[in-house]
Amino acid sequence: MLQQTIERKLNQTFSPHHLQVINESHMHNVPPGSESHFKVVIVSDKFDDLRLIARHRLVNSALSDEFAQGLHALSMHTLTKDEWSEQSSIPDSPQCRGGER
Repeated sequence: MLQQTIERKLNQTFSPHHLQVINESHMHNVPPGSESHFKVVIVSDKFDDLRLIARHRLVNSALSDEFAQGLHALSMHTLTKDEWSEQSSIPDSPQCRGGER
């Protein structure tokens, strides 16, 4: 299962303090049971002193094989421990606006 692979790779790469990998494929125009759209909430010391784009590049790099094999979209919330402690909540993802059947 792709979700477990993403969790395993992010745990190995980032040793996160907090990690959520949420399959949001059901919110998109894909067949039932698809694993193509995910939201990741990850809190890691590896993000200290990095800009947001650098954090996202690190996550994308860690999951490059998964993108090559069908992972279509990844919403990322990449936070430091301090940012996480100040965060009141993670915003809900918007409903898909494209690909009407």
